[in-house]
Amino acid sequence: MTQDQFEHWLARAEQLLTRVENLLPPAPPVPDWNRAQAFRWRRQGGRGYLEPIANPHRIRLEDLRNIDRQKALVDRNTRQFVQGLPANNALLWGSRGTGKSSLVKAMLHEYADQGLRLVEIDKHDLTDLPELIRLLHGRPERFILFCDDLSFEADDPSYKTLKAALDGSLSAPPDNILIYATSNRRHLLPEFHVENQDTRHINGEIHHGESVEEKISLSERFGLWVSFYPFDQEAYLAVVFNWLEQLGVPVEDAETVRAEALRFALQRGSRSGRVAWQFARDWAGRQGLGS
Repeated sequence: MTQDQFEHWLARAEQLLTRVENLLPPAPPVPDWNRAQAFRWRRQGGRGYLEPIANPHRIRLEDLRNIDRQKALVDRNTRQFVQGLPANNALLWGSRGTGKSSLVKAMLHEYADQGLRLVEIDKHDLTDLPELIRLLHGRPERFILFCDDLSFEADDPSYKTLKAALDGSLSAPPDNILIYATSNRRHLLPEFHVENQDTRHINGEIHHGESVEEKISLSERFGLWVSFYPFDQEAYLAVVFNWLEQLGVPVEDAETVRAEALRFALQRGSRSGRVAWQFARDWAGRQGLGS
């Protein structure tokens, strides 16, 4: 090959490399740890990265009503974690709309100034947990990985990654990371009546079948279980009036508000903190239109 041929070949190779580089996805952005307190795990071009949440949902702990026991448990565990003391991964499970997700968000509002950060990760991205943990390991901040509305189907393999991250990997879990998950299912996996047929009683002890044991083994890796229950009528109404107060809506006729709030809940088929918030927003908007 002559010198001219070699230089021509080299120029063609550089052009080809440039074209290939243009086809490759851009490198994931480096998180700006100083500008955000909450992040969302995203995927782009086959790569995971942390997307800053510019305006995280700010919820004050004192605004959450009728879940005092649950608030005390989660708050104490989070305080231990923020202060560098031993703390547990937490599973918040129970009735829908009762404040599970709001309580986790309130922890960020309460302890962000002490170094707490919240990272939301979707169930479908749980296979990225090892990569995400490596990214956060060694950082001075304290990270809660937040999995909201978490549940798995019977044939979903991604729960095994979560099991390993909770407890089961050869690697020691980083002391600056906890996992908080919310779910309507206590064991996160569907439970079927037929599975109870495999349960055996031996010398007065209950021995579950393999399928039940597998499901229990996932949820019990959370060291803290916090259960949430449906609101009764008075608890629902108390939350309604609290949110109206927070929204700055004067209540001149409490009986009318009570009747409208109960009618709203009846139409939705649920009395919960979420429905109370939705009614309060609806009522506040209606009063604004009428003023």
